[in-house]
Amino acid sequence: MTKIPYPGKPVRGSKSGAPIMALFDLLGRRWAMGVLWTLRENEPCTFRELQDKCETISPAVLNQRIKELRLAQLIERSPDGYVSTSLGKELYDQLVPLGAWAKEWAKELPDPESGDT
Repeated sequence: MTKIPYPGKPVRGSKSGAPIMALFDLLGRRWAMGVLWTLRENEPCTFRELQDKCETISPAVLNQRIKELRLAQLIERSPDGYVSTSLGKELYDQLVPLGAWAKEWAKELPDPESGDT
C-alpha cells in the first residue's frame, strides 16, 4: 500500500509531526511538484498526456506520484483524466508567491561559477 507523509507522524527530516513538515516531505518527492504544476496549468490530463508534459518522468514514478497525490487529496481522477482537487488548486495558489520569492532570492545569491561565496 502506498504511504504518504501524514501530519502528526514523524516524516523524513522531522520527528515533530508538524503538518508543514509532512507537506514538505510529500512535495519534496521526485516529480511531485512537477505533476501538481502540470495539472494546474494543463488540466485535465490522461496518464499519457501527463507523462508527455512532464517529459523525463518514468511511468513507474508517475504512477507512484499519482497514487500519493490522490491519497493526499491534491489530485483526483475525472472522466477526462487527472485534475487538481480544490485543495490542490489552493496549494498551487499558495506556492505561486513562494515561487516569486525564490526567483528574487536566486538573484541575491552569488554566482557559483564566479567562486564568490
